[in-house]
Amino acid sequence: MYTKDNIFTRNKRINSFQLSKLHTFEVAARHSSFSLAADELSITPSAVSHRINKLELELGIELFHRTHRKITLTEEGERIFHSLTRSLNEINQEILDVKSGDISGSLTIYSRPSFAQCWLVPRLYEFNQRYPFIELKLLTGNENINFQGYGIDAAIYFDEGKPDNLWSQEIMAETNIPVCTKQYVKQHDLFNKPENLVNTTLLHDNQAWDYNSHHDEWEVWARANQLPSIDHISSIAFDRSDLAVIAAMNHAGIAMGRYNLIKKRLDSGELVAPFPNTEVTCQQKYYLVTPNKKHSRKLALFIDWLIEGISINTPKMNISTKNLTN
Repeated sequence: MYTKDNIFTRNKRINSFQLSKLHTFEVAARHSSFSLAADELSITPSAVSHRINKLELELGIELFHRTHRKITLTEEGERIFHSLTRSLNEINQEILDVKSGDISGSLTIYSRPSFAQCWLVPRLYEFNQRYPFIELKLLTGNENINFQGYGIDAAIYFDEGKPDNLWSQEIMAETNIPVCTKQYVKQHDLFNKPENLVNTTLLHDNQAWDYNSHHDEWEVWARANQLPSIDHISSIAFDRSDLAVIAAMNHAGIAMGRYNLIKKRLDSGELVAPFPNTEVTCQQKYYLVTPNKKHSRKLALFIDWLIEGISINTPKMNISTKNLTN
């Protein structure tokens, strides 16, 4: 049945009639059913079967294994089905790009977990409202990723310097300040008394700038404020800054907070800063990193949106003591 004498040969291109039959094949393969394909195409199951039989004859390829109750793709049928699926997806994407001016398709962003949870995710609604045809995918992690083969368009790092051999742009500086609940301040008599930290539990990001930062954030803060080493004080370590903050909100201790990520918590009174005027500028900054300098239009729009949002939503340091003194 399937020989070199068939109508379709290696040197003959698919014609418009065969494209129509390939569409029938794609629907039948997707449903694994001639009956369901017939429902979608508004024809009879026998018409679907006839088209598939004719297509197999013309291509010289058996596309389905047929049994009494079901159909399954042959190995060759699987290959053609996947190729069709890819092609149809590409065509659909091109149509979307034309209709939306190339502002469509998927965009994958990799971010430090704390920045994603505290800053980026709460603002994704704004991005989606502005660019509804861009399908944003957000991944998080503490390691600096290899862009090759991972399909990641851009990364947001919190590091001491820009990475080598990649395009990068500083997007935001950061400030550290100890924070806890008002209840915890009263319980340990902390207001303006950093010497009383010895009776507390310190909460901190154990991977603040590398995989084994220990309580370095607290040590840097203590040295900057001419305080004794905090090495002997009880502590709980996390691999994310936001987890330390959540623990502090639940009275587990006092966390080293990053101001840009906790400002809303301070404004609402969920957290307070018991040691005003002791904030320390971090050596680490937030960087946007991409594999190369040339960006797709959708990535360029994301970068512009991100920088615009940071400029609008990153106020100067202003620690209020009203929640501590009333």
